[in-house]
Amino acid sequence: MVLPSAPAWALLAGAALWGVVWFPYRLLARAGIDGIWSTVLTYGIALVVGAAIFHRHIPRRVGPLAILMGAAIGWSNLAYVLGVLEGEVMRVLLLFYLAPLWTVPIARIVLHERLDRRGFAVMAIAFVGAMTMLWHPQLGFPWPRNRAEWFGVAAGLLFALGNVLVRRLQSMSDAEKSIVIWAGVTLAGLVHLPQSGAAWPQVRAGLEGAWPIALGIGLSLVAMSYSLQYGLSRLRANRAIVILLSELVIAAFAAYFLAGEVLRLRDWIGGLLIIAATLLSARASSPELERQGAPR
Repeated sequence: MVLPSAPAWALLAGAALWGVVWFPYRLLARAGIDGIWSTVLTYGIALVVGAAIFHRHIPRRVGPLAILMGAAIGWSNLAYVLGVLEGEVMRVLLLFYLAPLWTVPIARIVLHERLDRRGFAVMAIAFVGAMTMLWHPQLGFPWPRNRAEWFGVAAGLLFALGNVLVRRLQSMSDAEKSIVIWAGVTLAGLVHLPQSGAAWPQVRAGLEGAWPIALGIGLSLVAMSYSLQYGLSRLRANRAIVILLSELVIAAFAAYFLAGEVLRLRDWIGGLLIIAATLLSARASSPELERQGAPR
């Protein structure tokens, strides 16, 4: 029996953390700390803590591709938050999870990765699973109709670009990439603070009882980001994006246990399809690719 490789397990761990982190973010929102402020605070904590832990890996020079990677993932995170705050959550999620479609041409151009028949089949299974979980007839055709939904599209596109660039930057260590990404997300949030509906006195008052939650999220982001960089740097981008879709399944079960949301039949069907595609993609991970993509 061929087991998933270490990079595949790292991606699964990162997806698992991201699939449950929405809950503490929701708790911050209840404390009066909106999405923009919570993004700045938690990624700022991750940047400070991560830079202290990996101080020997703080980049002295950051090249154009690394800046683009940090900006892409930074704006992806923020566009996602702005989208779900302003728009209909399910439609924004649906548009965001078009990311596998963007990954194919981006990986072809940037990494010269060719998607074989098996890869197309695995990605198709994962994509159908994601659409089964997210799409409802009343939502209509998944085409953006307003600014919030365009945020969803932009977030998915930038997410795909950022993940491909993580793979492309083999000369950087996992820690260096993580530091650049934490800085990118924090900076994107700071730029958009004037658009926040919460003033600093309100945020400060909310933090009096919620600072352990913000600290916990920040520390979790350090572990999650490092796991993702480890996995993304060692697996083909088209395989990695399929594994990352497992976040949807984890988020659905987290919503069931943490928020009392109901799991529908379509959630089970879509989740099983994503799990099947994830296992197929993870088991197809090549040890040779792991050796080639081992930046230190």
